[in-house]
Parts: sequence; C-alpha cells; structure tokens
Amino acid sequence: MKIESVKQKHEERLMRLPNVTGVGIGEKAGKKVIKVFVTHKVPESDLRAEEIVPKTLEGCGTDVEEIGVITAQTL
Repeated sequence: MKIESVKQKHEERLMRLPNVTGVGIGEKAGKKVIKVFVTHKVPESDLRAEEIVPKTLEGCGTDVEEIGVITAQTL
C-alpha cells in the first residue's frame, strides 16, 4: 500500500490522540515516513498504550515532530 493511502486511512485516528495537531508525509533519515505533528512531546511512559503513535503503520515508518501550538494569523 502506498504511504499516501496509509496516511489517509489512519489520519482521523491519529488526529484524536493527545497533542496531535496534524498528520503529513515527510522524511526521516532519507526515507518517506508519516509525520505526526504534536504541540509538545511526551515520554511514552506518561502515555496510555492507546495514546502512543505506533512506530510503523502497515509497514510505513512514523515520526513524531514537536511543532508547538499553531495559531491563525491575520493578514
């Protein structure tokens, strides 16, 4: 399955996780991965099992990236 299809299939569930503000496709160590953007990273030990972003989704790697709080700006 293509990474775009895997992202689309899992995006809604990932967006419901704590601190998640976005899901996209990017690179990590030169490989395409599903990027999960969060307001702040939390140690896995502080999360319940169902709140942890899986290391892979259907064979596609994931990467959690802290981006802070996103706010709309006026033009």
